[in-house]
Amino acid sequence: MPKPQKNSNDLSAANLLRSLRCCGGCAPLHTIKFSNVAIQSLLDRNLVKVQNTGCDFLLEIVEEMQ
Repeated sequence: MPKPQKNSNDLSAANLLRSLRCCGGCAPLHTIKFSNVAIQSLLDRNLVKVQNTGCDFLLEIVEEMQ
């Protein structure tokens, strides 16, 4: 049975999440070169959050409770 295909937005969101993990869990929002759709997808799924630092906005991975 063929695997269901993921759309390009899901793949971009997954790549963005992997990229954030490699950068220590956060990155300045203005430096992220992924589409707004990929960022919004992660925000909608509560996987990341935007933090206002006072002089910049950071996109950071939400800590997982285990």
